[in-house]
Amino acid sequence: MNDALIILFKNPLLGKVKTRIAKDLGDEKALEVYQKLIDHTQRVTIDLPVAKYLFYGFFIDDQDDWDSQHYHKKLQVQGGLGERMSRAFQEILKKHDRAIIIGSDCIELSTLVLLNAFEELKENDFVIGPTHDGGYYLLGMNAFYPDIFQDMVWSTDQVYRQTINKINKTHRTYSSLPKLYDVDYVDDCKRFNLL
Repeated sequence: MNDALIILFKNPLLGKVKTRIAKDLGDEKALEVYQKLIDHTQRVTIDLPVAKYLFYGFFIDDQDDWDSQHYHKKLQVQGGLGERMSRAFQEILKKHDRAIIIGSDCIELSTLVLLNAFEELKENDFVIGPTHDGGYYLLGMNAFYPDIFQDMVWSTDQVYRQTINKINKTHRTYSSLPKLYDVDYVDDCKRFNLL
């Protein structure tokens, strides 16, 4: 398989996920919301006809609901978000021609969006899915470009724009996907009836 999907994933542990939601609603409710998000991520990715890599944040869980027949289980490197994404791409693009990375925060993500992203990546060097808060829910590339992750201020409303600027400086082509919502705050939970 030439195509690969990378899922950056936090183990669903009390007090370790959706901390901005937990500030308002408590750790248990935040974990409940996160579990709904990862269940959704699994539903929209499990039947994708690509190699799928699940990169755990804390430890590899061989007893969870992510079937190792469908997902190759790996551990993220330690470090910031940019470092973790960069190293995952570096590893997977040694084996595959194209790779797309997602998290588990986008309740609007669908199988169709992912299939379209892989199609766009056949014609472009990059594909990117912007979020309404100025970040992105998906990034794909057909070769390893580490510069895309360097000197970035993550978790701001400038991430998407800065990434596009970096792509433009390389004179590579990119395709943008529809803008979707990430679930990071209580208002996002209410918007999608996750409470």
